[in-house]
Amino acid sequence: MATKVTMEALSPTMEEGRLVKWNKNEGDAVKSGDVLAEVETDKAVMELVARGDGVLRKRLANEGDASPVGTLLAVIANPDENIDSIIGSAAPAAPAAAPAAAAAQPSAPQSPQQSQGEASTPPPQKAAPPGGAPQGGAPPGAAPPSAPQRPAPPRPSGPPAAPRGNGTARPGAPAGGGRQRTSPLARRLASEKGIQLGGIQGSGPGGRIVKRDIENAKATGGTGRSAAAERLAAEGDFKDVPLTQIRKTIARRLSESNGPVPTFFLTAEFDASRAAEMRTQLTEMGDQYKVSFNDIVIKAVALALAEHPEVNAHWLNDKIRHFNRIHVAMAVAVEDGLITPVLFDADRLSLWEISEKARDLAKRARERKLMPEEYTGATFTVSNLGMFGIDQFTAIINPPEAGILAIGGVEEKPVVIDGALEVRQRMHVTMSCDHRAVDGATGAKFLQSVRRYIENPLSLVI
Repeated sequence: MATKVTMEALSPTMEEGRLVKWNKNEGDAVKSGDVLAEVETDKAVMELVARGDGVLRKRLANEGDASPVGTLLAVIANPDENIDSIIGSAAPAAPAAAPAAAAAQPSAPQSPQQSQGEASTPPPQKAAPPGGAPQGGAPPGAAPPSAPQRPAPPRPSGPPAAPRGNGTARPGAPAGGGRQRTSPLARRLASEKGIQLGGIQGSGPGGRIVKRDIENAKATGGTGRSAAAERLAAEGDFKDVPLTQIRKTIARRLSESNGPVPTFFLTAEFDASRAAEMRTQLTEMGDQYKVSFNDIVIKAVALALAEHPEVNAHWLNDKIRHFNRIHVAMAVAVEDGLITPVLFDADRLSLWEISEKARDLAKRARERKLMPEEYTGATFTVSNLGMFGIDQFTAIINPPEAGILAIGGVEEKPVVIDGALEVRQRMHVTMSCDHRAVDGATGAKFLQSVRRYIENPLSLVI
C-alpha cells in the first residue's frame, strides 16, 4: 500500500517548512524510520523520516521549496504499484492560458529599437483595407506594407570621411556618430597613457571627460570606475534575499507582540563590581569554574522569579497562568535570526550547571541542531547584547510570556558611594513588561530582587 510523505509539523509553531536536502533518490529502497530529507522549520533543521516501507517512487518537491504543513512531498510504494491517482491529486493547477491575441501573434523580425530593448513589442497590425491606411495606425516613419522599397545608396569605398567642424571624430568616440566631449588636456593624457576614451564616464560639465577622469581611469585599470562602481555595475542596485522559515516566524511573532501587547519598560543600573570580581576568582580556579556574566544574570533572574511568581507568568487572554516551575530562555543570535533555547528549572541549577548547559545550547542553536522541546516552554526570557558593546536596549516580549529582561554591557563608570567618587563596574538592564499581566510596582520589585543577587553574587553559589 502506498505511503504519502507529507510536510509534517516538526515543531509546535511550524506552519510551513523548506526542504533543504533530499537524502533518498527516486527508486531507492526505503524502510520505516529512514531519513528521507532535511527540512528547515521555523527554528531548526529537522529530519523528515519515512512512515512506511517500499520504494521512493516519486518526489514532488525540489530542494529549496517551501511548503505548508500537510503538503504532499513524495510517495513511497511497491515497485509495480499504480500511484497515478495519488500524484494526480497533488498536481498543481495548470497555468492560465495565454491570451488568444498573444497566442495568435505571428513572429516577425524585430526592429533595431526592439532588439535593443528600447521599445516594447507593438500589437500585431491588421492588414490595411484597400486604398486606406493600415488599421490601428503604423509606427512613425514606417512605410505602408504595399510601398515599394528603394534600394540603399551605394557605400563609398575606403575609410569614411571625418565630419567637419566641431563633430571631428576622436579616438574613443561613441559609435553611431555620437559625440564624446573631452577636454584637450584629457585627450593628450589619454593618448600618452594609452587609455581608450570610449569606456570612460566623464565627470565634467555635461559628461565632459576631464583630467581627473583620465587619472582615475589609470588607477582603476582604464575603466574610470572604482571597485565599488564595478561591483555595482556587475550586481545591480539591490539584491532580494528570500525569507527563511526562522525569519518568517520572527516577523510574525514580533507583529503579534509589538502591536497588540501593551508594553512598558523599567530601566535600572546595577553595580556589577562584585560579580566581576567573583567571576575573575572563579576563572583562576580552573576552566571548570569559569562562568560568564550571562550565566550570572540567568541564575539571578531564576532566583528572583521564584520570589515573584506573578512575573513568571503567561497571558492567556481569559486568564493569567502563574508557573510553579521556572524555565528561563536565553536569546541566541544565529545566522539568519535568533532562537531562544530554554534552561528548564533554572532556579534549581547551580551556576556551573547553568554555564555548561548554556554553552551547549548556544552551540547547537547556531548549528541548527536543537530539538523542538529544547526551545519551547519558557516562562521568562533574558536577552543579552552586552558582548556586542551595547550599553542599553529594549527587547520585545515573546508572547504569551509576561516579560523579558534586556542586559547591556558591563563598563567602568565613576559613581558616588558614601560621598566619595569611585570607579565601579556598572550594568544597565531594561525589563519589558506586558501591562495586562505585570503592573509597574510588580516589575520594579522583581528588578530589586535581581539587583540584590547581582550585587551580592555569593548568594548565587551558596
